[in-house]
Amino acid sequence: MRTVLPIMLVLLLASCSSVRVNYDYDKTIDFSGYTTYNYYPDMKSGLSQLDERRLLRALDSTLKSRGYRLTEEPELFVNIISDEYRGAPNNNVGVGIGGTGRNVGGGISVGLPLGGSNWKRSIQFDLVDAQRDALIWQATSESGLRDNASPSVREEQLRAVVKKVFSKFPPKVK
Repeated sequence: MRTVLPIMLVLLLASCSSVRVNYDYDKTIDFSGYTTYNYYPDMKSGLSQLDERRLLRALDSTLKSRGYRLTEEPELFVNIISDEYRGAPNNNVGVGIGGTGRNVGGGISVGLPLGGSNWKRSIQFDLVDAQRDALIWQATSESGLRDNASPSVREEQLRAVVKKVFSKFPPKVK
């Protein structure tokens, strides 16, 4: 029993989801020419109003620290689309008890689900060249979702998403 508990604890921690991000961008664009941004006025992020404000604050802070300015006539428009969905089933650990004899055999198996809820949140960030009305950069993040989290935890989760998503922006075009 002493070895089962640490193994289950390690598997539980390993199953906790972190932020995963996929990127795509136009390789012909010189991103150093962009210095201003704003959000689409009719953006429908799919987040609650409170979470949307948390996300925009984190995004504003991140872009400002990288030298971008929020203006009324931007060079880049930001669009955010979010969706919640149920992820693939969690892994299971089978614990079995069995015995065999010459003519007798049997077994019991119990599945123990690992991890918590498998609800996920996908947030897509689109950066659009305002002058050409063309998508030039896109990132889609996937992370765990905890609806019952406190406001401070939710804010920290959204900050982590923005930090991870914009860690590779602007892209290094070769």
